[in-house]
Parts: sequence; structure tokens; C-alpha cells
Amino acid sequence: MKKLIYWVLLIFPLIFIGAFAADPGSEGDPLISKSYIDSVLMPQIMQYINEAGGTDTFSVVSVEKGMTLVGEAGCEMILRSGSGTIIATQKGGIADVTSGIDLQTNEKAPSNHLLIVPLSDGRGIYAESDMLVMVKGKYTIK
Repeated sequence: MKKLIYWVLLIFPLIFIGAFAADPGSEGDPLISKSYIDSVLMPQIMQYINEAGGTDTFSVVSVEKGMTLVGEAGCEMILRSGSGTIIATQKGGIADVTSGIDLQTNEKAPSNHLLIVPLSDGRGIYAESDMLVMVKGKYTIK
């Protein structure tokens, strides 16, 4: 019995010390190294974004009167000049994240508000006059 207690008293502190000797996330034991993020992970993320058709910058798009800017799912739009009305579908409208509302068909598109198209089902902005719209994501002009 004494040998068992001796071994328990000897081994337990070694296990306890070993468990706390390594500091996870430190420079000595990083979860992921910076070089791995820079050389492997970031190129994979950028490739995924490019293949999905996404972009990280807005493009300024000119839409002539009578034309419609139709966004794909996730398309972000900001009306900078001109006027337009929202085109929605039976599934819903366009999210105005600036005001926190859902814009429906024939509502006036607000200037300088961030609008997001939730689905690729024909939602967009009809140009009542010539418009300049900042767009991020996939879209078509019809």
C-alpha cells in the first residue's frame, strides 16, 4: 500500500506540472503560426472570395433612367445620386440596414443608405432618373 501511495504522490505532481508547463497560444506554443496564416490560409480565403464573385470594394455604377439594377444574393447598394424605386418579390424586399427596415415594391430608394439584396430572385432598384449607385457584389442592369 505504501508503494502505491509513493507512486501516486510521485506521478501526480509530474502530470500536474506537465499539464500547465505549455502555455497554449503563446509564441512558444502557437495555435496557428503567423507564417501559416500569411502563406496558406489567406491565399485560400482570397481564392474562395474571388471564386464566389465577391469583391471587397464598391464600384460606382451608372444606371440610366428606365433601367433596373438587379442585385444577386448579398449584393450591397448605396444610391448616391438620382432617384429610383425598389423592386421586391413575393419573398420580400430589400434590406435597408441603415434604417433597419425592409423596403417593398414601389417604395422610394433612400439616398446614402446601405441596401442589401437577400436572395437572387430579381430584387433591385428601378431608375426613375439617371442614378449613380455604389455596388459591391454581383449585379445586372436590365
